[in-house]
Amino acid sequence: MSTKKNEKSSQVRIAVSDVSSELSFECPSSPDEIKSAVAAALSAGSPLILTDIRGHQIVVPAAKIGYIEIGEPVERRVGFGAL
Repeated sequence: MSTKKNEKSSQVRIAVSDVSSELSFECPSSPDEIKSAVAAALSAGSPLILTDIRGHQIVVPAAKIGYIEIGEPVERRVGFGAL
């Protein structure tokens, strides 16, 4: 279990119905792996289970998924020249 920033990870945001805030976390899986896990959970009606970069499991019932946004994490720039 490593949380190094130079490793590839995907930023995931999941909106859950009847919940005002969304789940946001970094996942070590590729976007294609996440999409296939979401598709499998939705087609089977089983919970979506993803693991974040710290090893925590996120479990969301398929019927409660509002939307899922998958993207690459943005590198944060530091300093006066950062725009």
